[in-house]
Amino acid sequence: MSNSQSSTPKAQSPVLLFDGVCNLCNATVQFVIRQDPEGIFQFASLQSEAGQAFLKKFKLPTDELNTVVLVDDGKAYTRSDVVLQISKKLGGWWRLMQLFYIVPRPVRNIVYDWIARNRYRWFGKKDECWLPTPELKRRFLS
Repeated sequence: MSNSQSSTPKAQSPVLLFDGVCNLCNATVQFVIRQDPEGIFQFASLQSEAGQAFLKKFKLPTDELNTVVLVDDGKAYTRSDVVLQISKKLGGWWRLMQLFYIVPRPVRNIVYDWIARNRYRWFGKKDECWLPTPELKRRFLS
């Protein structure tokens, strides 16, 4: 096992793992970037070496790309919890999304799963992962 190639990346910031070919997922990443001027979030596609390492670390499936994953403070959040955790971290008016915690997780996840199942049909997908601009590259793990 080599030092950095096979080990899980060490995240000092929250890391959002996303499906790199999903147009909805890419739009979500770009939205978070715009709402995060301090640059607290880092990103990695689920298909990348870093993304796969995080999935393995948290014992999540490495071949099912049906959820975004937020790795923060030693925990991995999936499905609707990711949306709520991101809104919490973004602060400001986005914190109002915390009200959705009153909706039971199974109900929130039914809506999340419905969108996830239909995301390629509704929003399309790319043949390749989206590449960040040179200015944003430092925020992406590979």
